Amino acid sequence: MKPSAKYLLLFTFLLSGQIAFSQANFTKIENYKVYYGVATHFPRELMILRSFDNYGKHYLLLVNPQTLETRIDESDFYQVRPMTLLQARTFFFKTPYEKALYKADKQSVAIQDAGIEIGMPKETGISLTADLCPSHRPLDKVIFTDIIAEFKKVEKPVPVALSITGVWMRQHPQDLEWLKKMQADKEIYITWINHSFNHRVSLTEPLKENFLLEPGTDINYEVLETEKAMLKNGLLPSVFFRFPGLVSDQELVYRITDFGLIPIGTDAWLAKGQQPQAGSIVLIHGNGNEPVGVKDFINLLHSKTQAIAKKQWLLYDLRESVDEEFEDTTKTTGK
Repeated sequence: MKPSAKYLLLFTFLLSGQIAFSQANFTKIENYKVYYGVATHFPRELMILRSFDNYGKHYLLLVNPQTLETRIDESDFYQVRPMTLLQARTFFFKTPYEKALYKADKQSVAIQDAGIEIGMPKETGISLTADLCPSHRPLDKVIFTDIIAEFKKVEKPVPVALSITGVWMRQHPQDLEWLKKMQADKEIYITWINHSFNHRVSLTEPLKENFLLEPGTDINYEVLETEKAMLKNGLLPSVFFRFPGLVSDQELVYRITDFGLIPIGTDAWLAKGQQPQAGSIVLIHGNGNEPVGVKDFINLLHSKTQAIAKKQWLLYDLRESVDEEFEDTTKTTGK
């Protein structure tokens, strides 16, 4: 290949990445489905998770198995090899993505908090996750304004992971636009976690018949309709899923990992008095329903002011946190 052709190839790939970062609104999604395989655009090989059509063009939702970063691209940009999920996971054996899926499967027995609970235990800092369950109350914006204020001199944009439901997106379009503007202005960088569409909950039913374990729950709808709602609203779905109420059973965990999604738990639900440690995945609710947890996080943030200024206590991107926990030192993909 001539040098000029190489530069053109690289430029095209970088341009595609820029388009994926400034996520488009896919407002006419058709034929949205689970679709596995390998997408090759030399020198990269990405795993395909979904395919769909939008205004006559065919798109793929892809994940980089080394970094856990997702992207949306037109399928024509890649050489596509369809596979079963097992074949695709075998192809990307020993990558951080496959290792995280494997660990989630192994931890699937617990009725509560199955999945990845801690990221980088060797690091000083946390990964912040805020759940946006259905609520009539407005977004707790103080969470975001305070982290921006605390970290503006040492970390910008500030990484945060938001577990979002389809119902919350429908109920709070103005709050969602505010979050998107914060990201567009590079104040925060959001990893969007699938938190189910409806997030149904009963105050009387036992856990084994509650949340997504409620009889008659359509898991396909809860997962895929949330992803479609994200795409319609200009959000980029990640490879992470958080169970409503952190409640699941082994079969449900397997159903979620069969979508190619990594369940994310927590070892520090602040409103329940759980204290974060180095590398913790912290849980608070940003939907206005948990003022105690938000207050505890703000107090934690303010208590770390000096450490933050010295870069001794930071917020970590959830994708990087999980990626480094399962990092493959050989850095190879393929069989």
